[in-house]
Amino acid sequence: MKIYNKAVRDRIPEIITSRGEVCNYESLPDDEFLPFLQMKLLEESNEYIESEDAEELADLLETISRIAEIEGISMEKLDEIRKEKSKIAG
Repeated sequence: MKIYNKAVRDRIPEIITSRGEVCNYESLPDDEFLPFLQMKLLEESNEYIESEDAEELADLLETISRIAEIEGISMEKLDEIRKEKSKIAG
């Protein structure tokens, strides 16, 4: 049996069990989930670097979006911050 101690998308347990495999998972409160998302951010970054695939960039955005949600930052606010930094630093 493989053990993965990481954040996964909501439907992953359903997909695993539909293949007849056993899947144990735990839903965590946001404060406990955040460190797993931070690890996921690194994982997705490495996957993009290795593949240069746009789907991996989308996975990065999904992870960033969830982290921002936990931190109380909208994606719109995050984009405003990005634009402001671009004005200042280029």
